[in-house]
Amino acid sequence: MRGSSDREWESLLARHQPGGWEAVTSGESGARVFRSADGSRYAKCVPAGHQDLLAQERERVDWLGAGDIPGPVVLDWVADAAGACLVTSAVRGVPADSVSAEALRQAWPSIAEAVRGLHALPAQDCPFTRDLARMFALARDVVARGAVDPEFLPVEQRQTPPAELLARLAGQVGRRLEQEAADTVVCHGDLCLPNIVLDPDTLDFAGFIDLGRLGRADRYADIALLLANARETWDDEHQAIAADDAFARDYGITLDTDRQRFYLHLDPLTWG
Repeated sequence: MRGSSDREWESLLARHQPGGWEAVTSGESGARVFRSADGSRYAKCVPAGHQDLLAQERERVDWLGAGDIPGPVVLDWVADAAGACLVTSAVRGVPADSVSAEALRQAWPSIAEAVRGLHALPAQDCPFTRDLARMFALARDVVARGAVDPEFLPVEQRQTPPAELLARLAGQVGRRLEQEAADTVVCHGDLCLPNIVLDPDTLDFAGFIDLGRLGRADRYADIALLLANARETWDDEHQAIAADDAFARDYGITLDTDRQRFYLHLDPLTWG
């Protein structure tokens, strides 16, 4: 449904999920996101060419929802020749990127506990993967197509050709594959603060959202992104270092900064 207006998506949704819908934001691959008028449901809508990816996200939401990890529940799958919409329940709360540094510090132990719980799920039972071999191949494709978004890159890398950035990582892949084989967990896949919902009153973890990349991977694929993204909230580097140390303590890990840096620099090359 390339070029479809919000009104057309809202009309499609209304025929299957009445109650009124309003546009929230754009998403990747031409996706549009809508919220029901009562705030209880969200719908992610994509044109026909992207239905397979959205169907995979639906399967991931269903799989995680069968366990004890809080998140959205699939309510409906609306599809026709023009496109598809995945309708899920809302996770009540506020995104972790919308709170102050003081509030995030209060929530930080609960977030660490939630990430530890996600990573403790039996990886062998997870039918989805975002393993390093697959993600590095994806990065090669994105770089070859010239599709890297410089806004996703660390500031110090934005003037460096993406092919050079990828080449810097290539020499580490063998070692990282060995580490992944020994330490594969169920990862969120896009573990940044907007995808972590907090209870607005207690600031406890309320749920994970945006599960389209959930799958088996090295735990540092999640940890690297979370700690880097949280730096945008902390007031200064001293707070950021203290938060990294607190997360490591509460999660139960000694941070491997080289491994962390590898996944932080790989992730921006896989979007495009």
